Amino acid sequence: MSRVLVMGASGRIGAYLRRVWPGLAVHAVWQYRANAPDGGFLWSPLCGPVPDCGPVDAVLCLSGGASGEGLAHTTDLALAALSAARRLGAGRVLLASSSAVYGTSPGPHDEAGPCQPASAYGAAKLGMEQAVLSQADALNVTCLRVGNVAGADALLGGLVPGRVPRLDRFADGRAPRRCYIGPLTLARVLAQLCGHPDRLPRVLNLAQPGLICMDSLLRAAGVPWVWQPAPAAALAELGMRLDRLQRLVPVKPATPDALIAEWRLTWAGHGANECL
Repeated sequence: MSRVLVMGASGRIGAYLRRVWPGLAVHAVWQYRANAPDGGFLWSPLCGPVPDCGPVDAVLCLSGGASGEGLAHTTDLALAALSAARRLGAGRVLLASSSAVYGTSPGPHDEAGPCQPASAYGAAKLGMEQAVLSQADALNVTCLRVGNVAGADALLGGLVPGRVPRLDRFADGRAPRRCYIGPLTLARVLAQLCGHPDRLPRVLNLAQPGLICMDSLLRAAGVPWVWQPAPAAALAELGMRLDRLQRLVPVKPATPDALIAEWRLTWAGHGANECL
């Protein structure tokens, strides 16, 4: 069983992993910057080196934010993860990046292909990747270009009771199409990658195979919506090639019904999106 330091345990995905990982073959050390619960590990990565929490096999960095101060510290937090790995004897570091690094080209994008981020978030993630990979040295550092996580995305995660969501409609009559992964599937994949016996690639796309139309997710969830014309700058499609992931940790193709089922077992089942 791998022992893993999880940075960002209080974040949305970190909080979910705390509920699911105890049933998997991984022992987590959950890091908090403040207000750590019983059993939590208190450390503010931007304020000093990691305290001794015993040896770990891997560091999983989920820290950061999508905007503001959290986004500004994306690279600093990632470099703190590398320092923690060296101090605690971990040979592996996994860092949460994003499919946003690919920009506005529809893809499907290969990990070795060009990145042209079109947002501050994508640019921050790409800058983080470049910084950590240039300083990896002997560490097995992997940047995970994660697709949309059902329930942690802007669509399902942004549902508010009593408010009807608006969905872009493009000239072909369709909604945006994205690579998705269910939260249960994500938890299993992350656990398996943390303890994988082989050296992992420097960059890895992380999603389930298949493109998901966002209107199909709302339909599967039984949520009504209203259409709005897609802005000129809106991205209709963003696909990723998943050959590397499938060789390491095979995952089933995504379907709207399966994604909604996983979401309801996690986010919706723990007080979020009570309209469902």
